[in-house]
Amino acid sequence: MTAPDNRPPLKIMYVSAEVSPFAKVGGLADVAASLPKALAAMGHDARVVTPDHGGRLAAAGAVVATSFDVAFLGRDERVVVLAGELAPGAPVYFIGNATYFSGERVYGAPDDLLRYHFFCRAVLELPKALDWRPDVINCNDWHTALVPFGLRNRAWNDPFYQGAASALTIHNLGYRGPDDASDVLSQGIYYAGVVNTVSPTYAREITTPEFGQGLHTLLQLRGDRLYGIVNGLDLDLDLFNPEPDPAIGAHYSAAAPGGKVANKAALQQSLGLKVNPAAPLAGMVSRLDYQKGVELVLDSMERAVTELGMQFVVLGSGDPKYQQRLQELAARWPGSVHAEFGFAAALAQQIYAGADLFLMPSRYEPCGLGHLISMRYGAVPVVRRTGGLADTVQDAAPGLGSGTGFVFDDFETEAMYATLQRAAGAFKDRDHWMALVRRGMEQDFSWGAPAQRYEEMYRVALAN
Repeated sequence: MTAPDNRPPLKIMYVSAEVSPFAKVGGLADVAASLPKALAAMGHDARVVTPDHGGRLAAAGAVVATSFDVAFLGRDERVVVLAGELAPGAPVYFIGNATYFSGERVYGAPDDLLRYHFFCRAVLELPKALDWRPDVINCNDWHTALVPFGLRNRAWNDPFYQGAASALTIHNLGYRGPDDASDVLSQGIYYAGVVNTVSPTYAREITTPEFGQGLHTLLQLRGDRLYGIVNGLDLDLDLFNPEPDPAIGAHYSAAAPGGKVANKAALQQSLGLKVNPAAPLAGMVSRLDYQKGVELVLDSMERAVTELGMQFVVLGSGDPKYQQRLQELAARWPGSVHAEFGFAAALAQQIYAGADLFLMPSRYEPCGLGHLISMRYGAVPVVRRTGGLADTVQDAAPGLGSGTGFVFDDFETEAMYATLQRAAGAFKDRDHWMALVRRGMEQDFSWGAPAQRYEEMYRVALAN
């Protein structure tokens, strides 16, 4: 099978520390599960490589694909590679090792740098063990950033690796690993054939001192090989579709969105909020941390409840000071504010389905998936114009004749409140509001177009 434009298909090794559903900490796991499937659907030979965290798959009796030794720190470490499948035609290989991947934690172990250094070494041995030389190795974040340098060294000395290219995808420059890993990502940026991040605006932002985390000069040097490609959603999953989603009570679609009213009432009732269809209900499903602009929501919430008649439901965990303030606000306004700490997958889906608005006023946002999911579910996003939010949400025009959400620029409470005020006012015009909801639901956030852009980027890496 050949690629759509009749160029030969590519052999792509996609390397990630986490892959859903096998191990998931954040959005990286979702991308690592869905992009390779999209590439495989285009006709490419796309294979995923990830650690067998905690030896869970080995214990479950997964099929052994191959095994080999890796010379590391003066000793030979045995690697047992297990084989699985993300989808037909999209295999996944799990790197198993009793020394470095016996623990359950994906991140946060004291020897993370050592563990992922070993993983990179094993990744570079795997193609020979499989007798399968990839055209491109797509690495992701600091955990795999040593692979491009290692691949270049191998290519100098071993014909097997000659002609293979590397790509490094940066999902969030704010997460650069433990303190002793400060040079790892820099090395990956320098040696990778191409570098990309997960939206065009964020790709520009990280070349500036404000967003570059000290790496902006190096990223400027890679400017002709620095790409921004917006993430997609795996639309084959019921998780991202309000028509079959088993977690919600009333199913609906862009063509027939009426079920959203029932989901809102069910959410209000189940969380102890006043059941009131006229109250704009704003949802937030997020890490509660500095990046996500949580303080803007908290500082606006009381005025929005008392002056705009809004309701709020927040699901997430993180900084204790944010959690404490949310608890205080929920206690003060029990019929209007509800907070749940931790993560409950079913409740997240119910918030998307029941909320009128979805809050994502991030300080910075490489891409994000929450607002893309919210639009699929008819929850209109309220976002700050930064990173992928700027690329994927179009500000609603006066009268709601165009646009898909409500966008503001300044990272200030007054800007946030003014935008909530604008949204609450627009919510009263039900006909135009439903047209806004449908426009968001009809947006194409599939992996089709992004996967084609990844292919083009890989071919640039190969040509250079």
